[in-house]
Amino acid sequence: MSDFGFLGTHRTWEDWCGMLLGALIVASPWFPIQDQPVTGHETMILNAVAVGLVVFGISQLEYVALQRWQEVTTILVGLWLIASPYLIGYSGEGFLRIYHTSLGAVVVLLGVLQLWQDWDLNDQDMLRHGQ
Repeated sequence: MSDFGFLGTHRTWEDWCGMLLGALIVASPWFPIQDQPVTGHETMILNAVAVGLVVFGISQLEYVALQRWQEVTTILVGLWLIASPYLIGYSGEGFLRIYHTSLGAVVVLLGVLQLWQDWDLNDQDMLRHGQ
């Protein structure tokens, strides 16, 4: 008999992964493998820092008090990170476009997993998260 309980329950390690993803997104403009330096791209840097801080902050909130709006916001922010190289205009930056697309996809997948796990929980079960 197969047990799908490992991915069926929202666990605190998922929140820690979200915090790590947020930190990686903040640091992504300065990753060592870049085609060209990021100087002069203030909008792109501000976008990466803002998105990373939002992902980090939401993951901290999920660690403390679980709410469904947090997962939905995580999914939306991840989708923005995927689209931002094309909408802000740094899609020709090579590795940074790949970093933001892949990190955004992981954020979306994590948000979808957490939303799926928490979909049927009542308010009391959500309050017991992390205890």
